[in-house]
Amino acid sequence: MDVKSLEEIQNNEVVRKRLAKAMARDCFRDTKLEDYHAGVFPSSKEGDYSDVKVVSPYGEIGWSNVSRLSDEEMKALMIDVVDHCYDFLTVLCSPFGDTIVKHLMQHDLLPQWNDPRPQIF
Repeated sequence: MDVKSLEEIQNNEVVRKRLAKAMARDCFRDTKLEDYHAGVFPSSKEGDYSDVKVVSPYGEIGWSNVSRLSDEEMKALMIDVVDHCYDFLTVLCSPFGDTIVKHLMQHDLLPQWNDPRPQIF
């Protein structure tokens, strides 16, 4: 990626928003997260899931108190996401990165997705 493309990311909010959506897609989709998302999700008559319980050998757990990922699953997910982020950054920082930035200047690859909302921390 050349300096002009880097400056475009730095100074063009539209490009940054489009790049953020592309990063989310490329770094989270087709990862372990998809495996964890697969399966049956419970329904709730109440609509707030207060009527949904998980039955374990040690008793019932209310849906709002259930951890959806184990520590091992979270670790595997983070390793997978870091690997995908590294690959994304490698491509973005390659000579092909300029093409990506130019394309993002002209097209939103994911127009059906919400634009990011700044979460300055």
